[in-house]
Amino acid sequence: MSSGPRIEMKWPKNTEIITHLRTEMPQKNKAKTSCGTIHEPGPESREPPPQTPTEPRAVVASGGPAEKAEENLEDLQIIKSPSDPKKYRYIELSNGLRALLISDLGQEACVCKSEKSHDDRDDNEKEEDGEQDSDDDGDGNDSDEDGEVRKKMKKGTSEKQSAAALCICVGSFSDPEDLPGLAHFLEHMVFMGSEKYPAENGFDAFLKKHGGSDNASTDLERTIFQFDVQRKYFKEALDRWAQFFICPLMIEDAIEREVEAVDSEYQLARPSDSHRKEMLFGSLAKPNHPMSKFCWGNAHTLKHEPKERMINTYERLRQFWRRYYSAHYMTLTVQSRETLDTLEEWVREIFIKVPNNGQTRPDFSTLQEPFATPDFTKLYRVVPVRKIHALTISWALPPQGIHYRVKPLHYISWLVGHEGAGSILSVLRKKCWALALFGGNSETGFDQNTTYSIFSVSITLTDEGYQNFFQVVHLVFQYMKMLQKLKPQQRIYEEIQKIDANEFHYQEQTDPIEFVEKICENMQLFPKEHFLCGDQLMFEYSPEVISHALALLTPERANLLLLSPEHEGQCPVKEKWFGTQYSVEDIPLEWSELWSGDVPLNPALHLPAENKFIATDFTLKPSDCPDIEFPVKIVDNSRGRLWFKKDKKFKIPKAYIRFNLLTPLIQESPENLVLFDLFVNILAHNLAEPAYDADVAQLEYKLVPGDHGLVIRLKGFNHKLPLLLNLIVDYLADFTSAADVFSMFAEQLKKTYFNILIKPERLGKDIRLQILEHSRWSVIQKYQAINKNLTVEDLMQFVTKFKAEMFVEGLVQGNFTSDESKEFLEFFVERLQFQPLPSEPPVLFRVVDLPQKHHLCKVQSLNKGDANSEVTIYYQSGIKSLREHALMELLVMHMEEPCFDFLRTKETLGYQVYPTCRNTSSILGFSITVETQATKFSTDFVENKIEEFLVNFDEKMADLSEEAFRVQATALIKLKECEDTHLGEEVDRNWFEVVTQQYVFDRLSKEISALKQMTKADLLSWYMEHRGADSKKLSVHVVGFGQEEKVHGDNQTSFDLLQKSEDGTDKCSSYGEVSKLTFLPASPALAGASMITDIRAFTSTLTLHPYHKILC
Repeated sequence: MSSGPRIEMKWPKNTEIITHLRTEMPQKNKAKTSCGTIHEPGPESREPPPQTPTEPRAVVASGGPAEKAEENLEDLQIIKSPSDPKKYRYIELSNGLRALLISDLGQEACVCKSEKSHDDRDDNEKEEDGEQDSDDDGDGNDSDEDGEVRKKMKKGTSEKQSAAALCICVGSFSDPEDLPGLAHFLEHMVFMGSEKYPAENGFDAFLKKHGGSDNASTDLERTIFQFDVQRKYFKEALDRWAQFFICPLMIEDAIEREVEAVDSEYQLARPSDSHRKEMLFGSLAKPNHPMSKFCWGNAHTLKHEPKERMINTYERLRQFWRRYYSAHYMTLTVQSRETLDTLEEWVREIFIKVPNNGQTRPDFSTLQEPFATPDFTKLYRVVPVRKIHALTISWALPPQGIHYRVKPLHYISWLVGHEGAGSILSVLRKKCWALALFGGNSETGFDQNTTYSIFSVSITLTDEGYQNFFQVVHLVFQYMKMLQKLKPQQRIYEEIQKIDANEFHYQEQTDPIEFVEKICENMQLFPKEHFLCGDQLMFEYSPEVISHALALLTPERANLLLLSPEHEGQCPVKEKWFGTQYSVEDIPLEWSELWSGDVPLNPALHLPAENKFIATDFTLKPSDCPDIEFPVKIVDNSRGRLWFKKDKKFKIPKAYIRFNLLTPLIQESPENLVLFDLFVNILAHNLAEPAYDADVAQLEYKLVPGDHGLVIRLKGFNHKLPLLLNLIVDYLADFTSAADVFSMFAEQLKKTYFNILIKPERLGKDIRLQILEHSRWSVIQKYQAINKNLTVEDLMQFVTKFKAEMFVEGLVQGNFTSDESKEFLEFFVERLQFQPLPSEPPVLFRVVDLPQKHHLCKVQSLNKGDANSEVTIYYQSGIKSLREHALMELLVMHMEEPCFDFLRTKETLGYQVYPTCRNTSSILGFSITVETQATKFSTDFVENKIEEFLVNFDEKMADLSEEAFRVQATALIKLKECEDTHLGEEVDRNWFEVVTQQYVFDRLSKEISALKQMTKADLLSWYMEHRGADSKKLSVHVVGFGQEEKVHGDNQTSFDLLQKSEDGTDKCSSYGEVSKLTFLPASPALAGASMITDIRAFTSTLTLHPYHKILC
């Protein structure tokens, strides 16, 4: 795979108001995000689309009165996808601010905010922590989070969300030397009220009231702000938001408190290996080069040290704003269902007030070669937080952004990251030395800026691969040498170009807030004509440009970074900001001499063959089924059930195929769960090489070990999608595993379970679900099971049983006929030759009925090096109806902003603070979560503060006006009525119904009807029902290590023990033991809570709710 995760400091102000209302830190990745909406793409043809969409386009909006069309004249110089009906106009204001106006007035589809990428997760599916160098683990869906499942509540024909984003060409490179993190801190502070709208959290309150969200991020040379809101309130929101850049208050009292939020963000990032690697890498830059700066900021750099040095942070913050928040540094993108003339009028009226200081833009392009130092080209051994062996080989190149038309690093990374025959990873997998490889440049500010561009190859190694890591490095160098000798290949370049052009031509629309965020940054990087496509298309083949980049990827210029727990105790150097332990070594003479000469070629390495999975037929198929609004059941027998819906709305030559292979075998024991995880991992490993061509041809597939079955998901151009499905089923039918492959994945899975358990938020969720869901096996139990010396024979016996009896349920949507779809299910039956199950398999867990009192489960974090704690208080509601689910959503919508304001802004308890709707196997509840640090607060103190908030919220709800209730209810209705952005969102919603076997495909319509009939009295009575003496309250604390926490049975703090370990007086490993929980007592502050110190003993005394589905 090419590229890696985008690492940025983000303020989590994009609190979602859809379903789970959880504050997230969204990933912003420049690699191949789609833009635009979908309508019928012109004449239906089997011919591939043009490489770039340069054909003439209509000047006026189609349909509607002539006077409307004249108001919507667009800029024809801007190249857009033929599938994009939106209209664009570029303007420059007299103060120097540049803006792109986007009118979607002419499109039928309407869009609204959704959470994350639509194809990230499904209910009842769990993806354990992969060993990618990322902190997004593909959280298992545990049939718990309704918000993670039905990721949105949208449908219908109502208004779409309007959105805006603004990019300023200033970032952490501009931090003053004596105030590290100031740019990031300023990004936080401008949210805290303005002269025109002085309320501290006024903008967020306004957005939440009207179904909106916002966020911001600070990169090295750019800072981005974005928001979305209902169209009706877009102009007012623009005016409120613009005050960030016109006249922010930034009062001193707010500065003191918001420093704590920045510090909590930093503390949450400290246990991240990816952030640690980045800080260590930056520290290798030349002294005083901005790449070596500490960009996060924390309480020490922004509060304590400035006080000691008599630095006035308040005044310096205002100086920084005046110097860098200047109109001529800014690019603005606005999108709404208005005419272009209306949008232009609003932008000119509001943003002309942004000041222009007349100073030259910050320019760091003269500071080239930041890593041209002797220390860069050495071997760095690092002790990671997770149990992982990982090798990263990096080269520092001249800035490559100027070559965006050629994209040389994209070409190189496509080859280096290839997983087919003859690739680096293919050879390493055959040796059982590696599990994954990511190559390229992520195009974040850290990876690519005006001073340099990085090219890196990151490889997740096995134990054996770690022992032979120099040979792994040698193989990478051999591949680079082969590319240099063979020179750039036009055939391969044109193949990549064709794949990218296909995707651009038939691209699906993204949510407005995501789209404007991407485009406002593109405006800083590309000329006007390429605002929409500059990051997506390969415009011209230039072997000279590619060869020049390739020539720099030599052994003598490489930096080697090796992560392994085996390095513990051998790394005497500590990185200043994140505390990463590392050592520095010269490359051994035998290898440096080998690499300094002409590196010999490896005959096992070769270029990929022509890709047979690239689509060439883009015909839209005629429907062979009556036009229907919802999926229909076209097969239903003892072996399987199939749901189908032909797409008649988005009209693109793409489809989605999803199947769930259900069996009760999986949940029979923790050993079976482990064998199931191994089976799915090894099946994916077996498929990796033969299916990789499909992956790069934009045919995506995913194998997910669900709680009750194997979920197979495919999407992409329908032309070649059946080939991919057949390939997967063939490998499933003929599954086998060599002993060495089994051992490799067993060892890796052990590390995966360990890495899940050391994260407080993951451990807290695992404990909560183990308490609530009957017969759920915990990750600790799986960790114990995998240490029981399971064998490859055990695996094959399990797989034989798995394939012998099952029930296959599927959903097919998009550009297929019903007859074609039936063939997919038939192929499963024919190839697997399975028998029907003797009884209907479960798809959900039964849930315990919590007692009517407060129970507390308090455990020590399993990462001794982590100060982070998590507190979740959960109120169980019980077996409820669809109407009551909508009530719960409305309650959390009311709760979100006051919760954030009290617990984070005023009390500064932590960076992540959020209320959440909980749908745990169809048993409802809601919770509040705070992620804090044991160096600042005890979890018991935090719980009492949450209760204090709820007492205040009780009063707020009692005083709730009829108007405030109706405004919030209307906002929720509008969100639910909003149309799907693209086909995948409709599929997600329908798949939730299929995978939970509820089949209420019109759930949204029913929830909307319930909300329209709801009264304020309904909401108040439902809420107070959960706040009385009879409430069923469960608190889960995961306690970090810090001076605010006492150790179980001891007067020492957990921080004291941590210090002992670091001082060397305690010889135990910093990795600790994760095979059992350490239960902690409550402090006197929570003396009234009943303690849970044995989960199984506690749950064995409880009654179970009946097996339940929310059907009406």
